[in-house]
Amino acid sequence: MDTLELAMRLGAAVLVGIALGLNRDRHGKSTGVRTLGLVGLGSALSVLAFGEASSADASRVLQGIATGIGFLGAGVIVRSNNGDHVHGLTTATCVWLTACIGAACGVGEWRSILLSFPFVLVLLFFGGPFERAMNRRWRRPAKVETDP
Repeated sequence: MDTLELAMRLGAAVLVGIALGLNRDRHGKSTGVRTLGLVGLGSALSVLAFGEASSADASRVLQGIATGIGFLGAGVIVRSNNGDHVHGLTTATCVWLTACIGAACGVGEWRSILLSFPFVLVLLFFGGPFERAMNRRWRRPAKVETDP
C-alpha cells in the first residue's frame, strides 16, 4: 500500500471520529472531538498494522478493538441514584461506532463507510428530537393511587 492510500485511510477514520465528536460536544458530553477522533485513528491503525496478516490474526485484532472499546464506552454510562434512568448510552454507542468505522477505514471499505455515515448523522441529529416528540405524544398519565 502506498503512502497516499495509507494517509487517506487514517485521515478518513480521524474525520469520521471528529464529525461524531462534534455531535457529542454539541450535546455537552464528555466524549468529544479529540476522544472520538483518536478512537477512529486507533482502530484504523490497529487494522492497518495487521493488514497483510492472516484472516485469523485480523479477526483477533477486531475482537481486541471491540473489547477495548467496550471498556471505554462503559466508562461513560451512568445510572441515576434511584436506578430508573441511564445516561451516556448514545455516547458509548458513538465510541463503539467510531471504532467500527475506523476499522472499516483501516481495511479500505469505502462503500460501507460512505453508505453508513449519512445514516449515523441522521440518527444523531434527528433521533433525539424524534424520541422526545414520541415520548410527549405517547406519555401516559401517572397512576394516582387512592386509599379505599
